[in-house]
Amino acid sequence: MTEWFQCKVRYDKTVEDGQIKSTNEVYLVDALSFTEAEKRFIEEIRPQVSGDFVVTDIKRAKIAELYESNDSLADRWFKARVAFLSIDDKTETEKRSRQTMMVQAIDLRDAVKNLDAHMKGTLDDYLIESIAETKIMDVYRYVVKDENPKANAEE
Repeated sequence: MTEWFQCKVRYDKTVEDGQIKSTNEVYLVDALSFTEAEKRFIEEIRPQVSGDFVVTDIKRAKIAELYESNDSLADRWFKARVAFLSIDDKTETEKRSRQTMMVQAIDLRDAVKNLDAHMKGTLDDYLIESIAETKIMDVYRYVVKDENPKANAEE
């Protein structure tokens, strides 16, 4: 199961008019622990930021599923609260099991469309209870690196 961590970074950025402005950004990192999340986040963010930066916060993100888009224009991340509906056999009442999902999309309409497309194969009935844009800039999934680079050179 994928474990997600929300990482925040602060750094000085040169804006369009030439002024230097302190910027705070949020990212998601796939990691096994807080320590690994910080290490991987620093490795990913270092080439993107010129100058000094500070990782200001790392917290566990309770995300059941993350759906990326193939559309190159989809540069926003939306947090969706989805309730799976079932009937309790004993009381015959509706039961809702809620999960948080992240969806990459162009805008709100596209986020709902992408979420529905990914949910198409589910057997349970579901209800999108809420969906909202987040401040997440990017997502860093865990990528398995080949431990033996010499093997790749010989091929």
